[in-house]
Amino acid sequence: MALDDRKLDVLRAIVEDYVATQEPVGSRALVERHNLRVSPATVRNDMAVLEEEGYLRQPHTSAGRVPTDKGYRLFVDKLSRIKPLTPAERRAIERFLAGAVDLDDVVHRTVRLLAQLTRQVAIVQYPSLSRSRVRHLELISISTTRLMVVMITDTGRVEQRLVDVPGPVGADDVVELRATMNEALVGRPLAEAPVLVQGFHEQVRPELSGAMASLSTVLLETLVERAEERVTIAGTANLARGNVLDFAGSLRPVLEALEEEVILLKLFGQVRQTTAHVSIGDENEIVDLRSTSVVATGYGPRDTMVGGLGVLGPTRMDYPGTIATVRAVARYLGDVLEGS
Repeated sequence: MALDDRKLDVLRAIVEDYVATQEPVGSRALVERHNLRVSPATVRNDMAVLEEEGYLRQPHTSAGRVPTDKGYRLFVDKLSRIKPLTPAERRAIERFLAGAVDLDDVVHRTVRLLAQLTRQVAIVQYPSLSRSRVRHLELISISTTRLMVVMITDTGRVEQRLVDVPGPVGADDVVELRATMNEALVGRPLAEAPVLVQGFHEQVRPELSGAMASLSTVLLETLVERAEERVTIAGTANLARGNVLDFAGSLRPVLEALEEEVILLKLFGQVRQTTAHVSIGDENEIVDLRSTSVVATGYGPRDTMVGGLGVLGPTRMDYPGTIATVRAVARYLGDVLEGS
């Protein structure tokens, strides 16, 4: 059945109090702490209805109530206010990320910052090569028969490989090869690169077709077909910070799941845009994480999603504050990548 506004207010108050105190919440405490404008008896009746509908549970006889996964889901869905970050918090995020020197530094600063601000486990996916565009291709002569190709993407990724070519290549030849590759690839999504690269050897003088074929092979094999996805994690110790009871003895499977990079990447599988996505308890596709909640979002320059980030913690989570922080950090990370 649909809940009226008063029962929603009671549920909201119970969630907020339980997150803050970690203790089951009673009717008298609710009336004293929140301006519900009804008697404790009315609140008790509302709590009984919420329990019957599966939004609350009573962990012990004569104890107060705590939210269920269903209760947290309704709380999140009905969330009318996201805790705004203070100007000081926003400035701190901006300054911390702006000081990064390269992409690795950006990602590691981001994951540490997210863990510190939310006091949860933070996970950041590196910008996906498949979702990136080529910003520049550099070609450097190492010797007459060895070149280094360096690809820089619009998300700050830098990939470099050594290429052995079949015959001597002079300085003017290197300039021509570099210009041909840049003209075809700069500004193009890497997803389109394979088709473009395959035609490179036809766009240069016959005497350079062998060198270009070698370059094309390296680009296809190492920069396109094996474009690895990576994640980094911080704040695992936060799981043990007064939260052990929330995991009902299942903390070990959670820790083991967090060690698997494939599982971490899968957490972002449902994230298709730059708005926050919240998975609560049994909603998580990964069985070992069903005692947790995940708040995740996409990020990228100019609202183009190139990766995901988020936090994982107990279902007893400060959802308004966590959602606001995840969204803010993602937005600043996108700004950093756009200006890199």
